[in-house]
Amino acid sequence: MTRPLLDNRTARRLFLDTHQLLRPQSGTGKGQDLGRLLHRLGFVQIDSVNTLARAHDLILWSRQGQFRPPALMQMVARHRTAFEHWTHDAAIIPMQFYPMWRLKFARDEARMRARWPQWRREGWDAQIDTVLQHVADNGPTSSRDVGSDEHRGSSGWWDWHPSKTALEFLWRSGRLAVCHRQGFRKFYDLTDRVIPAPSLHDRRDDAEIIDWAMSQALDRLGFGTSGELAAFFEIVTRQEAKAWCDAARASGRILEADIAMADGTLRRSFTTEATLDHAASLPAPSRRVRLLSPFDPALRDRARAERLFGFHYRIEIFVPEAKRQYGYYVFPILQGDRVIGRLDVKRCGKALHVRKFWPESGVGTGKARINGILSELNRLKHLSGADIFEFATDWQQV
Repeated sequence: MTRPLLDNRTARRLFLDTHQLLRPQSGTGKGQDLGRLLHRLGFVQIDSVNTLARAHDLILWSRQGQFRPPALMQMVARHRTAFEHWTHDAAIIPMQFYPMWRLKFARDEARMRARWPQWRREGWDAQIDTVLQHVADNGPTSSRDVGSDEHRGSSGWWDWHPSKTALEFLWRSGRLAVCHRQGFRKFYDLTDRVIPAPSLHDRRDDAEIIDWAMSQALDRLGFGTSGELAAFFEIVTRQEAKAWCDAARASGRILEADIAMADGTLRRSFTTEATLDHAASLPAPSRRVRLLSPFDPALRDRARAERLFGFHYRIEIFVPEAKRQYGYYVFPILQGDRVIGRLDVKRCGKALHVRKFWPESGVGTGKARINGILSELNRLKHLSGADIFEFATDWQQV
């Protein structure tokens, strides 16, 4: 039987539509409106780098222009409609997904116990119990509140002192939850004092969680291999993902299709009949130029983004300055269904300092496109807190 074929342009549009980047968006950017966007994305990665705006804020703003940063943190700290934990990295996740994270808590705990050198030291379990008791007795606790007399050493996770490492272990294993942040510093409390009762007491078996994680990942990606689906939430193992795809295909829940990549090759992927029907009726993309976070969910799987869009991107934060090809933290630029280049822009006080735009091969830099970039930068002033622009004299040159 011949597999369905999705051409590259349609595949790009489908992928962008599932990531809420194809069409113009409207809404308040807060409350239930923000909750719906977060649910549709599945999660939003959080990151401390703030050259222009923090990654999580830019991700949401690029889809919902009315969004303002306090709204996301209020979902965690005040409304308890979202929680912080890990997917492939630290993320804010809809609260209704919390029951599905119990499998991740258990697996993360087993992984940490197997890999952390602390477990080979006498007294480490007692250290964890001491930190847990401190939180129970004192309420919201940050890393500054524990271990002030401890020495940091190379055996700790990220060179943290033992009590900070214990806090992280208790959070990753589900016994603590992030209750709020001050600045970017996490405060932890007992899970049953943070997570609302309906989510806290909702229990699912492993098979149900695996089925949920895989089907929800496919819904948000549109198409993918078993490995790409497993990597979306990072709950399911690669072996479990393969078994799920085999069973779902055999039962007719999913099917195989050939997806055309940017270089013309075909990649066999899983999708659904409903998704293929949806792809056939997608509208033309918005012509808005969008500045994306390097951690945008549409680009966070670098290999997938390169195959689909022909866009090779690497963050150069940890590359010595003399060896950087572009810059410390440059932003991908999306227009329509193409990634058209990258922009080096940084907030300097109340100014947005625009250093350089590198168009992708074959992308023109005519007046209309440059005006589109300038319009996006003008919109960004509200998010970044900037008032004026400062342009390098050669910012439009390759």
